[in-house]
Amino acid sequence: MLRAMDESFPIDQRNRLRRRSQRGRYDHATVNAIFDEARICHVAFQVDGQPIALPTIHARIGSRLYMHGSMANRMLGALVSGGPVSATATLVDGLVLARSAFHHSMNYRSAVAFGRARNVDDPAEKLLAFEALVERLMPGRWNDSRPPNVEEIATTRVVCMPIDQASAKVRTGDPVDDASDHTLDHWAGVVPLTTVPGSPVPAEDLRPGIVPPPYLP
Repeated sequence: MLRAMDESFPIDQRNRLRRRSQRGRYDHATVNAIFDEARICHVAFQVDGQPIALPTIHARIGSRLYMHGSMANRMLGALVSGGPVSATATLVDGLVLARSAFHHSMNYRSAVAFGRARNVDDPAEKLLAFEALVERLMPGRWNDSRPPNVEEIATTRVVCMPIDQASAKVRTGDPVDDASDHTLDHWAGVVPLTTVPGSPVPAEDLRPGIVPPPYLP
């Protein structure tokens, strides 16, 4: 059963925010929204006792994160070795320019999830993950592309990481200057940042007469 969107994750020393704790969020809705909007997450785990962080495309289905890669990928193999795993995602919403250099910052939303990853062996779940990953890249694309064949499915490792615990940290608003700096003649405020898709560029070998599908920007 999927968790209700307004539930919160349990809080302990692993996910409790210590600095700027007022920016902490522990509800599923905030954490899920950050992972859903982020294009890439970083998965942290250990390989031969050494910590490593792997940037990867991901997709969320309910309370699970899915990643994929080659069956020969050593790092993905280590990811499912049974040890603890964390996944992080960050969105930068604006540059915060203060009157003093000390108080410059960014407006951001970040989330970290904890769990233990496993291989996805069930063909139906594996295909569902493929669809989620393609739809995560571009909604509407799964039904407008050739589905993976048997060989492609067999040579691709799909990893599932249930989100057992998570937290988010969010900064919004103006710079927080010292009151004594408010009279300075330096501009202060926020420069918003957004990711805007550009016009589609057709592949050089695209057959003539094929127009961009309506779901593209």
